[in-house]
Amino acid sequence: MAAWLLVGWCSGCPPASGAPPPEWLPSPSEALVDDLDEGPEEIAAPDADPEPTVLGDPYRNPFDFAGERPVAEPLFRHPMFPTAGFSGASSVLPSEGQESAHFVPIEDRWRIGLPPWDRYDRGHPRLDDYPYALGNIFNPYTQNLLKEDYPIIGQDTFLDLRASSRTITNFRQVPTPDTPFESTPTPGQEDFFGNPNGFLFLQYYAFAMELNHGDKAFKPNDWRLRIVPVINQNYLEVYEYGVVLPDVADGRRRYRGFATIEEWFVELKLADLSPNYDFVSIRGGSQPFTSDFRGFIFSDLNRAIRIFGTRLANQDQFNLAIFDQREKDTNSFLNSFDPRGQQILVANYYRQDFLWPGHTVQTSFLWDHDQKSLHYDRNGFLVRPDPVGLATPHEVNACYVGLATDGHIEAVNVTSALYYAFGHDTLNPQALQPVDIGATMAALELSYSPDWIRFRGAVFFASGDNDINDGRGGGFDGIVDNTQFAGGEFSFWVRQQIKLLGTNLKNLLSIYPDLRATNKWQSQANFVNPGLQLYNVGVDFELTQRTRLVTNCNLLFFDTTNVLESFVFQDHISRSIGTDLSLGVESRPLLNNNWIFRAGVSGLVVGDGFRDLYGGLGGDIDNLFGAFTDLELAY
Repeated sequence: MAAWLLVGWCSGCPPASGAPPPEWLPSPSEALVDDLDEGPEEIAAPDADPEPTVLGDPYRNPFDFAGERPVAEPLFRHPMFPTAGFSGASSVLPSEGQESAHFVPIEDRWRIGLPPWDRYDRGHPRLDDYPYALGNIFNPYTQNLLKEDYPIIGQDTFLDLRASSRTITNFRQVPTPDTPFESTPTPGQEDFFGNPNGFLFLQYYAFAMELNHGDKAFKPNDWRLRIVPVINQNYLEVYEYGVVLPDVADGRRRYRGFATIEEWFVELKLADLSPNYDFVSIRGGSQPFTSDFRGFIFSDLNRAIRIFGTRLANQDQFNLAIFDQREKDTNSFLNSFDPRGQQILVANYYRQDFLWPGHTVQTSFLWDHDQKSLHYDRNGFLVRPDPVGLATPHEVNACYVGLATDGHIEAVNVTSALYYAFGHDTLNPQALQPVDIGATMAALELSYSPDWIRFRGAVFFASGDNDINDGRGGGFDGIVDNTQFAGGEFSFWVRQQIKLLGTNLKNLLSIYPDLRATNKWQSQANFVNPGLQLYNVGVDFELTQRTRLVTNCNLLFFDTTNVLESFVFQDHISRSIGTDLSLGVESRPLLNNNWIFRAGVSGLVVGDGFRDLYGGLGGDIDNLFGAFTDLELAY
């Protein structure tokens, strides 16, 4: 009976504030006693219904009959700990206030800190890998507002600032022509090729600024803005005249500087393609791009419009890009603001886990439209057209179709590529006539890593032109390659630039002996060349988690020498180029990319074909040597 009354009293209207309780309402103690009685005493109802009363204070205690309103429960505020890294001030304005002691609204989810924690009670030593590492604005290795660990605007807009320095030194011995009819530093010099020694120094400073919007989880950015100014200083010293500049009076040393905005683009996500975060985005501006796994055909940073995205829960990726190339600075290899007169179309499609888990296949189509032009580089050398044969401006239209793979099949790592090039060159300077392009390239690398040692073996084939007079260009050449294959930058053959009669037998950081002028960025692709056959073995050693040792051996052969014999007016040139031996080390002292050091030594044990080209009057040439260092520092 008492419980019912209590509910009835609560569901009704309480008396006005300050009024005594009704006489018919039992006290709480009496109500409890009545609940225990077997036969509760019936309480008589009042003689008349009480008058309606005003609704009471919902915060009143029903047993507080004194009429005094109690003080409201204070709102509980939890102490806010600072974040471990440098988060800066929050830009999130509160949109609601606290209404209950049970919930505290915290709208900036990125700046919720944790209590200070010292797991080992050693005071967070600076060089130890320690949990809960405290950071500041000058520490890039912990969470930092300046490297997009915390939003700078709202909760989805991030700022990324990076400063980097790259220092490259290159000591080399390559065949260097002298100028016996003008001047030579060596009295009595008779051979066409003189002192092979040379030194190249490159120093780059870059400052990257990026603003992007997204949630930093699985979804791609909604938009990005990026700009990267770069400053370069370079120095070249050789021991023969007419190399650094055409005028022998300019000496044997050259110092240059160059500054540009190397990278700048705007990126926007166009649409989500599936609930699995598949997307399609567009990027416009100067941007880096490599068309395949190892950079066999095209790898450059230049202005373009690119559409890219993913399908089938990121199992498939696709790219469609149109490049309008800018002219490169000759000595720094950075982009200028002048148009190059060359358009490149790239379309590729990737499928992951193709046939085997961890095995990716890619199909590609590329079109190189290199317009006719007459251009001298910054040093005064003719680069378009090639200064050989019939040096008349011509147009190159070359298409590439290819299939490439990369990944592993069970325990064996596999990389392969197969390309066919076709098109037309309106007036090839080597062949002295228009040529129809038809050339092939194939590459295969197999490797096995039982533990900390990786065993590698590879073959590479680029077809050569076996008849310079047949109106066909059968020598394979890339557009702008940056080949990471058969030792890559550690290899003497890939790294060094080797000149031959006003042009280059091969270019810097290229694998093709394509007889292009000066450098691969400013010259046009040449499909009348001797081609290449390469056979590679190598062993890589993971000495520590920070240091890797690379050893490499390449056997090099021209695919055909018909073009070379016509070019140098010499019969019976052997196909053997020589043996390329190299040893390199790569170290990441901080276990990240903020400090990378590479160094290598390499040599070419010259073969009969190389000796036929560069042996001079005595028919002999010394073996060649090269060494380099490359230090990257980033903040």
